[in-house]
Amino acid sequence: MPGVAGRALGGGRPACDHRRVARSGAGSPGGRPPRASASATPSVTSWPQVLGRLTAGGNLARGQAAWAMDQIMAGAARPAQIAAFAVAMTMKVPTADEVAELAAVMLDHARPMPAHAVPQDAVDVVGTGGDGINTVNLSTMAAIVVAAAGVPVVKHGNRAASSLSGGADTLEALGVRIDLDADQVVRSLEEVGIGFCFAPQFHPSYRHASVVRREIGVPTVFNLLGPLTNPARPRAGLIGCAFADLAEVMAGVFAARRSSVLVVHGDDGLDELTTTTTSTIWRVQAGTVDKLTFDPAGFGFARAELDELLGGDAQANAAEARAVLGGAQGPIRDAVVLNAAGAIVAHAGLSSRAEWLPAWEDGLQRASAAIDSGAAEQLLARWVRFSQQL
Repeated sequence: MPGVAGRALGGGRPACDHRRVARSGAGSPGGRPPRASASATPSVTSWPQVLGRLTAGGNLARGQAAWAMDQIMAGAARPAQIAAFAVAMTMKVPTADEVAELAAVMLDHARPMPAHAVPQDAVDVVGTGGDGINTVNLSTMAAIVVAAAGVPVVKHGNRAASSLSGGADTLEALGVRIDLDADQVVRSLEEVGIGFCFAPQFHPSYRHASVVRREIGVPTVFNLLGPLTNPARPRAGLIGCAFADLAEVMAGVFAARRSSVLVVHGDDGLDELTTTTTSTIWRVQAGTVDKLTFDPAGFGFARAELDELLGGDAQANAAEARAVLGGAQGPIRDAVVLNAAGAIVAHAGLSSRAEWLPAWEDGLQRASAAIDSGAAEQLLARWVRFSQQL
């Protein structure tokens, strides 16, 4: 439904335009919510059946994606089968149903978090990676700012697969211990307001796919699974997707879960909200998906150049994080504040059908204040001390 979702701030241009993608889930034919359960496995399935269907350009039958992922996670699939499956499904373009099955199997195999230990309003701030641009770790910095603004954060992440530094690499360079178990992550959430779920710690069975994924060297459907398989299962988050043609698929999976999520894709290719141009947002709330074009200039942000957001190795990105959290001004701070505000907006959607513009104004104010007050810098220091004491 075309329309204007927000008035202009400081510039006379609307912050975003939007349309409804689906009224009850998205990403499946007819707007049907994708299946989130992996329980209905076909009675007879084989790799030739699955791969033959994919290479012919057809969607998998119900349960076939789950069967394939279970074979992979159990160590029963050969590397060639894993590689063929990942590439063929990516070239075919996966449906939300298929991705939901893959994610459900991964979560079934994951090491569980203690029951009812994660706050119901916890958020994740994470991206798919794979944009090939090598920016600083914006989502990692944004997660710290969000926690400092009073929103519990349970971040899921890993080391770099294709970039110079992943979120886990940068956190480690900052002094945060990343290899905590489930009980320790919960304690970190309780004591500091933020916890980090290191993917290899919680998804040990995924190691069978990880090696193949690295050897393939190009993004595949597996890139979508990290943001969809946080073992803490937060109900809200800012989720970056580097692949414009797959962001709506991810949004459909979150819609079926009744999550409050902003799936975002920078129109410059970033898997973040960008400040170099507009971004596309798939707003997931109450089982529906709205697609919006978001212009940060409408909120007073200056246009940045992409090279102003580029990062380096883990040590360089950690130094940049310390500077931004310590109050340094500039394009990187702007991008961090924008993404932190997006996560706060998603968090607001848990309790109500929040008005778009007021939610953004509140999120931007809280994110900026978390840095300017010193709260973000102090939270990082507490997180480092606490994690190293465990």
